[in-house]
Amino acid sequence: MLGNFVTGTSVLAPAGMLGELSDGLGVTVRDAGLLITFGAVVLCIGSPLSAWLTSRIDRRVLLTATLLVLALGNLASAFAPNYAVLLLLRVAMLAVGALYTPQAAGAVALIVSPQKRGGTMAYVFLGWSLAVALGVPMIAFIAGHFGWREAYGLIGAIGVVSFALLWARLPGGLRAAPVDLRTWAAVGRNRRVLKLLGVSSLQTSGQFVVFTYFGPLLTGLTGAGAAEIGLVFALYGVFGFAGSVIASRIVDRWGAYNTSALFTAFMLAGIAGWTFGAGHFAVMAASVAIWGLGFAAANSMQQVRLLTADPALAGVTVSLNTSVLYVGQAIGSAIGGALFAAGLLHVNGYVSTAVMCCALLAVLFATREKQ
Repeated sequence: MLGNFVTGTSVLAPAGMLGELSDGLGVTVRDAGLLITFGAVVLCIGSPLSAWLTSRIDRRVLLTATLLVLALGNLASAFAPNYAVLLLLRVAMLAVGALYTPQAAGAVALIVSPQKRGGTMAYVFLGWSLAVALGVPMIAFIAGHFGWREAYGLIGAIGVVSFALLWARLPGGLRAAPVDLRTWAAVGRNRRVLKLLGVSSLQTSGQFVVFTYFGPLLTGLTGAGAAEIGLVFALYGVFGFAGSVIASRIVDRWGAYNTSALFTAFMLAGIAGWTFGAGHFAVMAASVAIWGLGFAAANSMQQVRLLTADPALAGVTVSLNTSVLYVGQAIGSAIGGALFAAGLLHVNGYVSTAVMCCALLAVLFATREKQ
């Protein structure tokens, strides 16, 4: 879980300090946002590729080495002399970092019994909720008061601690089934898996049209300052953490399908509230809290549904799900950046709402499970 916190904070960090990166590096806010877009492109390619190349490596060695690279990459980013170097460091760091989240999920499947996988998976993914609840607001505070270099240094230091703890506590000898071309072919023939992957992409792209530019959008629409922006990030993450805890408690009784539908509906309700309440900070902040209830829980439910759709393909499907999440991030942040650069601040919300409507419909009808 702590490793997912480091991974999530590393991936999302630029969203918490777009203004500071823009000012410090002499680039536009949209260019600073491209750190997320390009990073997501690398992650979406790297996740399935790394699942294939590293399938025979002990999970303890693989996960701890990945965390060490993330830690060193963030520490190096603190000393980047310009935007180009920072972008190159981010691409290199995340090319390896793409391993962590899917392989952590795969390690969980090796450690716990099938009856406990739903709750345990949701628990491990709390790390991503904490990355938004604590990590991104922490980055926004440090960058706003001390500078973006110090923010990167802090992520790197936490990464070193996480590396040491995981090495000390994760058992050795955890090996997943080797991935070969036949495995990929089996995934391609599984229509249910493909539909679930499509849902993941829609959920993430819809969110990142707005999420990537939370700060600049709040400033442009409501005049919010650093304190208000930090509050909204915190609400998103704290309620995301709460949603994950609730999901981990109810999924084994409700089933992953019902739980997924519930929390996707929360995301849609929150994004719609942001959209139609644009210009009113209190309404937008409350809507983000509702949105936050759904984001991490819905993602963990997707992982659970993929694991149960075909347990034999879990190593590949979980990594592919992570990959399509990053595809969604790249698409959503690119669309959001284009709209922001064009001054269409209100349109971001409408586009996000429309995509999330499609995601909920897909959950309800395209992936409905037989009772």
